[in-house]
Amino acid sequence: MLTVLNEARSLHTFLDSLLAQTVLPTEIIVVDGGSTDTTADILRAWTAPAGCKLRVIVEPGATISEGRNLAVTQASYRRILVTDGGTTLDEAWVERMLAAFDTLGAPGVVGGFFRPVGSTLLERAIAFTVTPELHEIDPATFLPSSRSLAFVREAWEGAGGYPEWLDYCEDLVFDINMKDRGFKFAFVPDAIVTWSARSSIPSFVKQYFRYARGDGKANLWWKRHMVRYLAYVVGLVMLCTSFITPWAIVPLVAGFVIYMHKFWSRVWNRRLSFGAGVFRGLALVPVIVVVGDLAKMAGYPVGLLWRAARANGIR
Repeated sequence: MLTVLNEARSLHTFLDSLLAQTVLPTEIIVVDGGSTDTTADILRAWTAPAGCKLRVIVEPGATISEGRNLAVTQASYRRILVTDGGTTLDEAWVERMLAAFDTLGAPGVVGGFFRPVGSTLLERAIAFTVTPELHEIDPATFLPSSRSLAFVREAWEGAGGYPEWLDYCEDLVFDINMKDRGFKFAFVPDAIVTWSARSSIPSFVKQYFRYARGDGKANLWWKRHMVRYLAYVVGLVMLCTSFITPWAIVPLVAGFVIYMHKFWSRVWNRRLSFGAGVFRGLALVPVIVVVGDLAKMAGYPVGLLWRAARANGIR
């Protein structure tokens, strides 16, 4: 199942990747949240392969959580695979996700992985910078994105479905709720979907503002956010100090390089996939990281204020 909204530009690529699967799903349910482009027309005109039932549900105004919950309620089977519009599936994605239920100790939830792509240098630079490498993932604590996820219906029911009060970070809260209710998670790193980042810095800023606002609404990762605020305050103080005491620039630069190292490494280690312009991509990394951090720092308190207002019954 998947939700879509104005995905006409990338939808043909997704559908082609679905047709190329080594194992086809028996049922495909797509919820369109009210696209104003030709997304719904493309879906309705698409011919599903033999033995694969396609159902398109148009629900104008539906959020991602509402769309996913609606799709699950309409699903006929116990095992449900979830991805997002704007992705493409590696050819064995369905096969590997389904096989994990039988080969990895009967988990209730299966998390796949994702690979960054992009049609422009900026899209690749953003996607490669923000996407963790496999060695950074701890399977025991990994909370899979719903761009590459599978679960049994009982896990969805036990978690109370996707949280419809959240507009962003809803898949993380869904994961946490399933974990809290004792459902076993399995990680399948070779069940991969590709994804592309936003196509401009302003749209990236808006996205990361909303991610952090979602963290605040859901009260997620407060320590991580506090460390970020502290790091930038300390950095700003050191920068101001360097105008009076020049040697203070040395630890500031050292700290900045240490902080950026992980992000530079993500791009450099994937340089063959990045393609032309990798050095320009590396040059963009500090801009992407700092702008993304500032967007998060702006969005998080907005989410906390929303949470406080909701707790006090204010709408």
